Amino acid sequence: MTGTPHDPESAVIAARGPSGSSDPETDEIRDLARSAGYRIAGEITQTRTEDPALCLGSGKVDELARLLERTDAGVVVFDNRLGPYQTYNLGTRLPDGVNIVDRFRLILDIFGQRAQTRTAQLQVELAELRYELPRVEAKVSLAKRDERPGFMGLGEYDESREQDIKNRISRIREELAQIEEEEEKRREQRRESGFDLVALAGYTNAGKSTLLRQLARDLTIDENENQHPDLDATAESEDRLFTTLGTTTRRVDMDRRDVLITDTVGFISELPHWLVESFKSTLDAVYRADLVLLVVDVTEPIEEIREKLITCHDTLYERNEAPIVTVLNKIDCVDEDEWKRKMNALSALAPNPITVSAVEGTGTDGLLDRIDRELPPFEHERLVLPMTDDTMSLVSWIHDNARVNDVTYGEQVIIDFEARPSVVEQSRSKAGTLTIPAE
Repeated sequence: MTGTPHDPESAVIAARGPSGSSDPETDEIRDLARSAGYRIAGEITQTRTEDPALCLGSGKVDELARLLERTDAGVVVFDNRLGPYQTYNLGTRLPDGVNIVDRFRLILDIFGQRAQTRTAQLQVELAELRYELPRVEAKVSLAKRDERPGFMGLGEYDESREQDIKNRISRIREELAQIEEEEEKRREQRRESGFDLVALAGYTNAGKSTLLRQLARDLTIDENENQHPDLDATAESEDRLFTTLGTTTRRVDMDRRDVLITDTVGFISELPHWLVESFKSTLDAVYRADLVLLVVDVTEPIEEIREKLITCHDTLYERNEAPIVTVLNKIDCVDEDEWKRKMNALSALAPNPITVSAVEGTGTDGLLDRIDRELPPFEHERLVLPMTDDTMSLVSWIHDNARVNDVTYGEQVIIDFEARPSVVEQSRSKAGTLTIPAE
């Protein structure tokens, strides 16, 4: 088809649901498209079995083509996964110059826009390569089967491209593995310094970044930037998807403990396993935490919340041993009867949840108390130390890394405190190196 130039920033949404179901919901794909920078010009939906050649039925594709012509939209965003030949066939039926983007290509585009750190950029590239690989493999397989190396541009180029993709995937995995190893060392350094590690998990737009701002100290972080270069004094909180792609770590303002809380990339519906696996390095911040706060948008329908909780649990419990506390967020947007009804309905999946409004700060004191209770318990210790300059340094270190109940100074120094087991162990080791002064 030919026609006037189409607007590359204007998009039409296309969504197909299974036969016998209700019309497909398009709220999420619309939000995704807006996050990618598109203006929504219209939408087409259909309920039917998948057409293997076009995804939609032939008549609906004709309707989509007319809508694109009428709106001058330059992009059609499918809330479905399109195979390479479905994309090719659609391109022959839609206006010239219209870009066809399926759900996962759109997500990868958004990730690419958000990726700022080296880790995030590598993860995006890995996901894109894993998305492209089966398409290249399909072309190579077809060319070999038909013995037509030049068919549709197939041939030696595609075989070379296939091997290049596999080699690049291997190199990225090696680099990400090295980064993960460095991150794990950093986490252990923090634990040895007396920090508890808390991770925020949940779906996009559940309010994780807003909650982080409520829980964390508002000003600069009391951390050495060289020691903890990922710590960020700000956490973006906007009403759009994927504002957090990498991880943002900040210090939580708690009296009893030193806690670092990390905001991670949000889950999203129907992500394929290969895409989740590509972002394993980011999710490691969740898997390696001492406590996970699973943030849920309580304004959503019960069935939708239930499905999201099941998906999150399947992902988190696969590799995570830390306790998980469900946080029902946005209670300022629903009345008390509604959020209580939802809390009861979800009790099997989210026993004893915490309710908060991250925007207004309601319930955050109770959440901090719950964090304190769920984190590994403190051990009690009482050390009797010689009165030396080195002892004063140790007492100062214990003050920085533990909760000191009492210190008595005399011929000896007696310090009574509570701390994480790792801090107690370190204090005993440091105490063992102190030399009793000669008389």
